[in-house]
Amino acid sequence: MTRAQQVGVIVGLLIVAALTILRASDPQLMRQAREVAFDEYQRLAPRVFQDVPVRVVDIDEASLRELGQWPWPRDRMARLVDRLWQMGASAIAFDILFSEPDRLSPRAVIRDVAGIDPSLLERLPDNDEIFALSMTDRPVILGFALSNEGNYRPEMKTGFAFTGEPPFHAPPRIQSATPLRPQLEAAAAGLGHISLNPGDPSAVVRTVPLLLSDGGQLYPNLALEALRVAQGGSTYILADAPDVADTITMIKVGEFVIPVTSSGELWLYVSPDRADRYISARTILSETGTSPEIAATVEGSIVFIGTSAAGLQDIRTTALGENVPGVSLQAQIVEQILSGQFLSRPDWADGLEILSIAAAGSLLVILTTFVSPAVALACGLLITALALAASWFAFIYGGFLFDPLAPIVSGSITHFAATAFRFLVIDRERREVRLAFGHYLSPSLLYRIEHTQDALRLGGDDRELTVMFVDVRNFTEISERLTPAAVVGFLNTFLDALSRHVIANEGTLDKFIGDSIMAFWNAPVDVSDHPGKAIHAALAMRETLARLTAEDAFGFGPTQTVGIGIGIHTGLACVGNMGAETHFNYSAVGDTVNIAARIESACKEVCFDILVSSSTADLAPQYALLEAGALTLKGKSTRTRTFAVVGDESVAKSAEFVDLKHEHGQLIEALSSRSPATREILRAAKTKGVGLPVDLAEFYRRISRRGDHFLKQATPAARVLTDGERLP
Repeated sequence: MTRAQQVGVIVGLLIVAALTILRASDPQLMRQAREVAFDEYQRLAPRVFQDVPVRVVDIDEASLRELGQWPWPRDRMARLVDRLWQMGASAIAFDILFSEPDRLSPRAVIRDVAGIDPSLLERLPDNDEIFALSMTDRPVILGFALSNEGNYRPEMKTGFAFTGEPPFHAPPRIQSATPLRPQLEAAAAGLGHISLNPGDPSAVVRTVPLLLSDGGQLYPNLALEALRVAQGGSTYILADAPDVADTITMIKVGEFVIPVTSSGELWLYVSPDRADRYISARTILSETGTSPEIAATVEGSIVFIGTSAAGLQDIRTTALGENVPGVSLQAQIVEQILSGQFLSRPDWADGLEILSIAAAGSLLVILTTFVSPAVALACGLLITALALAASWFAFIYGGFLFDPLAPIVSGSITHFAATAFRFLVIDRERREVRLAFGHYLSPSLLYRIEHTQDALRLGGDDRELTVMFVDVRNFTEISERLTPAAVVGFLNTFLDALSRHVIANEGTLDKFIGDSIMAFWNAPVDVSDHPGKAIHAALAMRETLARLTAEDAFGFGPTQTVGIGIGIHTGLACVGNMGAETHFNYSAVGDTVNIAARIESACKEVCFDILVSSSTADLAPQYALLEAGALTLKGKSTRTRTFAVVGDESVAKSAEFVDLKHEHGQLIEALSSRSPATREILRAAKTKGVGLPVDLAEFYRRISRRGDHFLKQATPAARVLTDGERLP
């Protein structure tokens, strides 16, 4: 791991930690985004409407036009209760406040008339009393709202049982309530609050508190109380979480069990608004009576009475984006309970989402830093798909609400930051490596250098290298026959074709020196079997040059051939970045480099195109090599033993080369001892060389003219034959 990678991991994990802490704090923006995602789930798969016994008697615009503006006199409310009771309603719940005396009551109207006889007032009807009388011994539930003034709290008509300690501090607080008319409060069978989302700034109603608390008493919601009264129940049973104080997990109302949040809230799972949910109030109050179909609809139903008139300002927004009367949401609460279709967000959901952010973010940081941003992106997309799929299927099949957005957004931020850091910091050094080595190394070597710390450090290291020099034979003669532009074209074709084999065999292309190529193996990173790969590259160059000549790729025609000399030597050399801090080249220097260059020059003397030193031959015995003698190299005080490269491993195993190698060994022995049989052995060796992939005629012709480099005591003082002399 490089230092830049270490810093990248630390920075990435710090970002992941910050995002994890941010999610744990759960700011308002995150909550809103989560709730919008849950809304979308409901829009894609809303609750299926079931024709359960719940109806809404709607004081709609048509009712107001026909029966008069709001508020209606309460004797009309009494008549509404009478009609619904006669039709067989199991509960009648008013989503309407009755806080003030009925100003339309005859007694209230006459009271302000001057000089009226008080005894007459007592004989006049009072609408509140009429309304209270209609409610007596009937399943009527009245609603009350929260208030910031006074200290009135209604007297509950139900009891509460707890499986543990009373959770008085779990539900939302009620400071005060809007007062009910005493006679109405006393006559009602149940009382419930009508607040749908108290304290929530959102216009969308997503959760409804089924209970409120003043710290010592619980107050049920209107829908919950209507369900209790319809069943004839007298007590609510509340379950809490084991070993967790002031929590609510479940509310039991008669036969129905309702899962709730820890504060006693119900997640609304709404169905689209439907006309058959509503009955117009004017239809119930019609003087001609209601139809049997309407009566059948009301019979046995829990009936909520409210208004959809726009001027009365009781319009709410659902998760489906619909604007509906508030009373319809009270009805939908009971519908949801009766149908058993609930939504829940487990208490451990927050922990799971926080853990997923930490785990996914850490994984993306590691992948981005050590593998690649592309792989990290693919992994991130997979995580995104899995998060969406898991959240969606949990909603569809279990009614669970898991936030898919927080892990996805956090993962995207993490990936972007880690990728930016890698591009700006970590990959900067790798780009410099590619700039320096891109044209000279194979992709596999480039990758290894990119992941090597301090790869571009200025300076050199002593390493065992295999160095190669390649040169064009008779280049001066060729260049004299061509125009300068043609010479450049020839060199480009020649150097490009041959240098490709260096890169293909994991070599480092050091430089072009006119018509020559310098390359080396085993630097800047270790290369296994580097002598063998250098020889393999040389053989490939031989084949490529033969192909280019046959195809007349140089445009010389059949009269001009191009020859090369290749010298290879293995030994210790100093290799590294050499030059100034701002401008340097990666190269190798030392005696090993000089010897390789001298061996290449000796190819002319030996009359063979590929020569390697004994140190290279000893490390690559699998190739078809013939000893070319100990040559005197310029600048060297001792002779250097060399070998001619005939072919690759397959040639080395062929019967022709095996016979030739045996004959060649005898020739060397004869030359070393100046045996009289040398000429006969030389003639036999020439015969054995026929059929191999390289022509050895000139090689042996040169040996026949000059064989002093095979003498056993080959030293600078040894006798050297002249060109005119012949072998014994």
